[in-house]
Amino acid sequence: MDRNVFVAIALSMSVLLFWGAFFETPKKSADQNIGKKIEQKDEESAITPTISQPQVKKKITREDSISSSQRIKVENDSVVGSINLKGALIDDISFKKHKQKVEDQKNIVFLNPSNTENGFYIETGWTSVGNTIKVPTKESIWSVKGNNILSNNSPVVLQWNNNEGIIFEKRIELDDKYLFKISQQVKNNSSSSIDLFPYAQMTRNKIPDDIQNFYIQHEGFIGVFDDELKEDDYDDIKEKKIVRESNEGWLGITDKYWMTAFVPETGKNFKSTFLYDEGYKANYIINKPTTINKSSSGTNELRLFIAAKEVETIDGYAANQNINKFDLVIDWGWFYFFTKPLFFVIDYLFKISGNFGTAIVLLTIAIRLIFFPLANFSFKSMAKMKAVQPEMMRLKELHKDDKVKLQQEMMSLYRKEKINPASGCLPVLIQIPFFFAIYKMLFISLEMRHQPFFGWIKDLSAQDPTSLFNLFGLIPWDPPGFMIIGIWPILMGVSMWIQQKLNPAPADPIQAKIFAFFPLFLTIILATFPSGLVVYWTINNILTIAQQYVIVKKTTVKTN
Repeated sequence: MDRNVFVAIALSMSVLLFWGAFFETPKKSADQNIGKKIEQKDEESAITPTISQPQVKKKITREDSISSSQRIKVENDSVVGSINLKGALIDDISFKKHKQKVEDQKNIVFLNPSNTENGFYIETGWTSVGNTIKVPTKESIWSVKGNNILSNNSPVVLQWNNNEGIIFEKRIELDDKYLFKISQQVKNNSSSSIDLFPYAQMTRNKIPDDIQNFYIQHEGFIGVFDDELKEDDYDDIKEKKIVRESNEGWLGITDKYWMTAFVPETGKNFKSTFLYDEGYKANYIINKPTTINKSSSGTNELRLFIAAKEVETIDGYAANQNINKFDLVIDWGWFYFFTKPLFFVIDYLFKISGNFGTAIVLLTIAIRLIFFPLANFSFKSMAKMKAVQPEMMRLKELHKDDKVKLQQEMMSLYRKEKINPASGCLPVLIQIPFFFAIYKMLFISLEMRHQPFFGWIKDLSAQDPTSLFNLFGLIPWDPPGFMIIGIWPILMGVSMWIQQKLNPAPADPIQAKIFAFFPLFLTIILATFPSGLVVYWTINNILTIAQQYVIVKKTTVKTN
């Protein structure tokens, strides 16, 4: 990797680290102002009611909570869990196809009951202005009509009677993957008409322990409102609730690999709110009430996704369910138009090779072939620069007291050898978007999770588990996390050091020392990164070394 690439990577890393600090704050302020305007409008007109309810303070274990409540079972090929008849809460969902660790068979647990420490649950229902109508709450006990197991092609119907002439029903359907369809019906047998507002809310008691606080990927609140993507961090929401109105869209909470999202009924204007109130909440409420005359009924529908962020599945829902920009729940990043196509390429290579690590190697080779002419152009320029370096040093010593003369002599040397000092930069700049697109794609891919490579790499989404400090397992000692510098990061660092030797050293001694330290710096930094990323970088370095070595050997200049 030449000096220009080092500079480009250093600058790009700086962009990643400081982008949020300089550009997220204005966005948050703007959203807060929007929220304030809408809140004031609601307070003045009281168009829609609030949906807040008291929180349960006591925390118990997940197992105790589930075993102590009446529930109906939920299961298909992708999820397993239950629905709590108290509140009709969807609060127990695990992913059957995704395990907690490579070596065990425990499912990923995603949703948890409200009275547990990691509570994360879904509620749906109706509310009224001034709470004048008795509606079901999180404390209401629902009854089951007919089937008591929710699976694909086998819906369940829940019912609650307010004993004042109004009956509430929920029909819950589940497809073969992650989509819940909830149809709510209100039967008005009272003596007068009523106005009710349908709503849905997801609540998370705390920020997940495994959240990755890095600008490469968004985790937190997300939504598309009238064609505009909005992403808000947990810290933003804890400082100030954010309110938006929309005629079309979806909203939810996303983790690195998992997500929940509501899609309100099409064609109905809704108000969404992201807030912190003894828990992180994302909710929406339909702005226009459903008027239900006596002896009649009113309905509302919504779609709920509790999903693993599998690209094929999410894209399928976006297309088949006609949900605008739903694929953006997967954080493809700034270079979406590069990142997503690269995923389809590596996924195809994975399917034909049977190994995701092999697919990474094949993709790296393909990218090197695509950029072979550009890299050749850049390496030839650098090789010429290295070849004339002794002559440049002679000129600097000869004209050390005459800067103008030195500049003239160096320009004459460049013209004589047909060298353009800047010619190595453009090919590097062109490659940077692809570099970050591959980096981003590998970082976010659920499909790489728990995929093995060869040898000691059992999970390409985890860091290399070996460590230099216990001689890669020969010494029976488990070093602390910061000392785990594995074989692949070391190979990456060595390959980067070899690349430096093929390039001309910086003329400035201080600059030369900084660049000499750079391979060690990146080795330590990348030791904690997913091993799939390190494999990509290492293979890319090795291919670059081979190409650059051949060019250096073929490049000669005449300096006499």
